[in-house]
Amino acid sequence: MSRRSIAYSDSPLLAQRTPLWRSRLILAGLAAVFLGLIARAAYVQVINNDFIMKQGDARMQKTIALEASRGRILDRNGQILAASVPGYGVWIDGADPNDPDLTQVARLLRKDERWVRQFVASRRNKPTAALSRQVSEQVGDQIKALQLAGVQLRREYIRSYPEGEAAGHLVGFTNADNRGQEGVELAFESQLAGQPGTRRVLKDRYGRVIEDVEEVIPPVHGRDVQLSVDSRIQFFAYDRIKAAVQKHEASRGSVVVLDALNGEVLAMANYPSFDANRRSTLRNSVMRNRALTDAFEPGSTVKPLIVGLALEQGLVRANTPIDTAPGYIRLGRWKVSDTHDNGVLTVAEVMEKSSNVGTVKIADKLSAQSMWELYSEVGIGQRPNLAYPGATRGTLHDYQSWRPTRKATMSYGYGLSASLMQLARAYTVFANDGHLAQLSLLKGGGGVGRKPVFSAKTTRELRAMLHLATGDEGTAPRAQTLGYSVGGKTGTAHKLIDGRYAKDRYRGFFVGLAPIEAPRIVVAVLIDDPRGKQYFGGLVAAPVFSETVQQTLRLMGVEPDVNVKPNIHAKGAKEPV
Repeated sequence: MSRRSIAYSDSPLLAQRTPLWRSRLILAGLAAVFLGLIARAAYVQVINNDFIMKQGDARMQKTIALEASRGRILDRNGQILAASVPGYGVWIDGADPNDPDLTQVARLLRKDERWVRQFVASRRNKPTAALSRQVSEQVGDQIKALQLAGVQLRREYIRSYPEGEAAGHLVGFTNADNRGQEGVELAFESQLAGQPGTRRVLKDRYGRVIEDVEEVIPPVHGRDVQLSVDSRIQFFAYDRIKAAVQKHEASRGSVVVLDALNGEVLAMANYPSFDANRRSTLRNSVMRNRALTDAFEPGSTVKPLIVGLALEQGLVRANTPIDTAPGYIRLGRWKVSDTHDNGVLTVAEVMEKSSNVGTVKIADKLSAQSMWELYSEVGIGQRPNLAYPGATRGTLHDYQSWRPTRKATMSYGYGLSASLMQLARAYTVFANDGHLAQLSLLKGGGGVGRKPVFSAKTTRELRAMLHLATGDEGTAPRAQTLGYSVGGKTGTAHKLIDGRYAKDRYRGFFVGLAPIEAPRIVVAVLIDDPRGKQYFGGLVAAPVFSETVQQTLRLMGVEPDVNVKPNIHAKGAKEPV
């Protein structure tokens, strides 16, 4: 039996007539949908278009910060100690993490490629973020030439430090946003920092600027700061302290050079140091400016102040005899000793030999209150009047708490503490007829106090004694300087470790001035924890003083006043502990 095929067009369902109202209903529904879409589009784009405009602006308009150039830091002669040079910041704004050119970007930035791609991926659909800051112009231009979508280069400034580690602690450094973090960069932030400008621009989908959409607000650049420091003296002082620390296997060392007449800082150096041009050297262990931030017991360097006070009060004269035999003195259960028995010494010879026994006997004639007032007057126990962050005030206990033993030890530098800068400043009274200099890091910012600490007569006598201390029979013949007369005082203090004085751990000091008859500079040197064969201040610190004085006075154009060859005896140091 054969089957008859039935065509689809022959279906009886197609023969039925569709109601007209159904077609009209469908047509009306479609028309309503399209009218609704048109109305919605008109409402969103014409009537209430704020949201769309904001979204469009957020994607196409950007506000670019116009970096302000930071002011320069100059030395007293106009040499640059810190300056800003043009550079770039590399920013990510919707870049493709799979872009093959990111390999080249990672290579140019010296970053791990995998890390770069992960960073880019993490920033998809997120606000713009910095991939790398402080990029040199050369590297930035190479990245710009790749024309990568979503990779932006913003103009910024990179801080450069021409003097490197020689001025590291003095100048300090800035962070990636060019804000001062340490040193002069932090101390004078308000003057050095400028005011950034803004630029509102329209960008295409590749992040390229098409046009400005608002008026550009230009940046206000920072102002320069001119320091009192001489970069030549700074470099030489740093070089000498570095050599001394290495020679004597010390933990660290510091040197301060002041203009004796007005307190201007000519140099301030520490070793170990850091180079702010290489951020990898910025470790906490080397970033402290120890010449200002660290306080220590100054040892015998304070003896000239005690002798000066006794002279000023008329209690002794330069030729007054002081019996130091048998080389020690007992104070209750404590014993104060000299390195050896000097017998009867004049007051001048007590200074020359740096006799602890002689100094204690002189201090016994003084009241505790007068000693405390003297130390306070020269700045011990007070924060230096210096625009520098972190400067210590040292320690000076109220005289009413001094017992006889405390008073005795205070006379030769134990029981109080001061920074190297405070010691250097104290010695300016010997250069200015008894007037204390006011410290300054700015050129032309120094001066001296109105009220003298000592009379001119007393200071002349003290300078003569300080000169004896650097003579062949004194404790610091190695402080002698070719062509210039000098005077000063050594100090060798036991280090206080875990609450006890270590028998074999020391700090060696020398603080002095030159030329001795008309002082122009004060130089203070500290060698901390020398572990070699020599540790007395006259052996480890005095040579640094000698070399620094000679170079500094020569650079200042000071005429030589004598023709003395430095003493180079290797033995026979007479420095007391």
